[in-house]
Amino acid sequence: MISITDKATEELRALLERKNAEPGKGLRLGVTKGGCAGWQYVMEIAEPQPGDEVLDLSGARLIVAADSASKLDGCRVDYVDDLSDAGFRIDNPNAARSCGCGTSFETAAEPTPEPEDCGKS
Repeated sequence: MISITDKATEELRALLERKNAEPGKGLRLGVTKGGCAGWQYVMEIAEPQPGDEVLDLSGARLIVAADSASKLDGCRVDYVDDLSDAGFRIDNPNAARSCGCGTSFETAAEPTPEPEDCGKS
């Protein structure tokens, strides 16, 4: 199961409103091969696909891609807004190592694909 902070929920509602997202769409979170640590997070405004986990959050929707659920199990989604950066952040207990850019990670449980340079994927 994945959780989301109140701040992230508020920001997600605002994002969906700004993007004029159609009903049923939400922030779909997944993982794909890439990044400098082997796996990278992917976020998009989309509709759920078959098998996806959906969290309905009173006007906002967080969708966890079915093929990424094992790598995201237990994660917490937060929203950070500081002087140097702003955006959704993922606290992933499955990450044995994370990249300095904060968008890619390596798990202890699975072999990591060949890493790429940060920002090139």
